[in-house]
Amino acid sequence: MNIDEKYFAPSEADNSLESVLETGEKILFRSKPNKTSYILAAGIKMLPLAIVWLCVDAFFLTFIGRELSRGEMPMSMLGFVIPFFIIHLAPVWMWLYRIIRSTIEIKNIEYAFTDKRIIVRSGVIGIDFKFFYYDKIESVVAKVGFIDRLCKVGDIYITAAGTAGVIFDQKDPYGLATKLEKLATDIRSDLSYPNALRPEQNPGYKTELATGAFEPYPGSEHKSETDEEPFPELEEKRKSKKWR
Repeated sequence: MNIDEKYFAPSEADNSLESVLETGEKILFRSKPNKTSYILAAGIKMLPLAIVWLCVDAFFLTFIGRELSRGEMPMSMLGFVIPFFIIHLAPVWMWLYRIIRSTIEIKNIEYAFTDKRIIVRSGVIGIDFKFFYYDKIESVVAKVGFIDRLCKVGDIYITAAGTAGVIFDQKDPYGLATKLEKLATDIRSDLSYPNALRPEQNPGYKTELATGAFEPYPGSEHKSETDEEPFPELEEKRKSKKWR
């Protein structure tokens, strides 16, 4: 590999998955989240709160509108009422924001499984990339929520070398998580103990604990009350009440 003054020069990348591939790296599998599941999951989290908040504010707005139509409330009150309810409806705006954000974000989310690592592409305004090299993966967990079950998908949570990420809304999440876990384990094993150094028989593999493995070490046994007193002269003084 040759490194020169052009190595760190900015590239005209198009922010696609192909733009971040290493030399010779091959994409084995690529996917995107299930759109229906992703947007529903984003919207349903605050839906109960938004409905309750909207119903309460709608009741007061109806009451205020009726009072204004009857002339029992001055029109000048609108200068206070309108800004107040715009701010007071913040949970509803947050719920709508989550739905709009998820609708825009899902267009930029894409996952790629290469022969070296997992690439996660995401972002709303700008594009972000996360990389999980197989030998650095520490845990892979598949989770299926209520919306996921309806859409027959699930999420895969990955932890690797101090960082974490989620592969959202994938078909057969348990099978995919199992394959990832196995792949990470196999690659770590290959790096730690290459094939050329592996003996045909490994006496250290699947060993069993020896009989008595959890027995106390010699000299660590607790003496019972019937054990012999190590200092008989002290015992005699105690019995004769001459001990001070």
